[in-house]
Amino acid sequence: MTAIPGPFRPLPDVLYADDFDRGLEGWTGLIGNYEHSLDSILPEYQDLRPPMLSNATTWDTGTGGSALGTYSMKLATRARRHSLAVGIKRITYPVACPIQVELLFTFKPEASALRLSLADVGAVGVLFDLQNDHQRVMPHLRYLNARDGELVNRWQYKCQTPTFHDIGDSGETVSHFHLSDDGWQDVPGGEQQLCYNEIATKQNWHYLRVGFDLATMAFTAFQCNDRHFDVSRLEPMTMPAMPNLWCMLNLVLFARASVDRRAFLYTDSVVLSADLSAEARRP
Repeated sequence: MTAIPGPFRPLPDVLYADDFDRGLEGWTGLIGNYEHSLDSILPEYQDLRPPMLSNATTWDTGTGGSALGTYSMKLATRARRHSLAVGIKRITYPVACPIQVELLFTFKPEASALRLSLADVGAVGVLFDLQNDHQRVMPHLRYLNARDGELVNRWQYKCQTPTFHDIGDSGETVSHFHLSDDGWQDVPGGEQQLCYNEIATKQNWHYLRVGFDLATMAFTAFQCNDRHFDVSRLEPMTMPAMPNLWCMLNLVLFARASVDRRAFLYTDSVVLSADLSAEARRP
């Protein structure tokens, strides 16, 4: 295939390489499960903001574009503390094998105040939503930039399974909210200072890589910029397999506000790759 521009070093088989200059490429908003009425959606899911395309136009310098082109995918929270914006892409996997996601991202608060606003973005993160014949597995990672306006600058993971709730009265639909602010644990050695730059309208792009093995359902790699983190103690969220989700391979990106100002997560491009022949080589 044609070489993918940027710092990407995918596994042998590219499942998709999303360049948002071509559009949203199948990314959409995350909505909670419902039955009979939208009022049955869990309250936490009722105001998740969906993705949009952005050319990063700012009031002071004009259009900045993305890292490698004109458009990025933008997740924008409401101007409300703890508001969430979430984007998801849903596919299925052909083989239970190692997979890897790579992306270029940056985050900023809305430039609605003439100040640094360094601690106005709460968190940005990535997660997989996976299922095999036995269990549903959800590896979560987030960069906790700040909490309630105070800087933290630390990567975290989440393995605590949330409570499931019945939706409707048929007994066929359940829902759980897994993006709450509780239950996150610090990645060992996960402190990292990311380049923010001096004002809210300057964007520096970051490289992120996360590896996961669908056969063992375990993390295999985690890198952000020049830092490689130890994944040996990271655990994913797990739960029993659910109906209708066989071979599910969903990827989720999210942003969380720290204060009453909109938080933005921009993603230039996303590459999801796999090693489809790895299973044949296992001892």
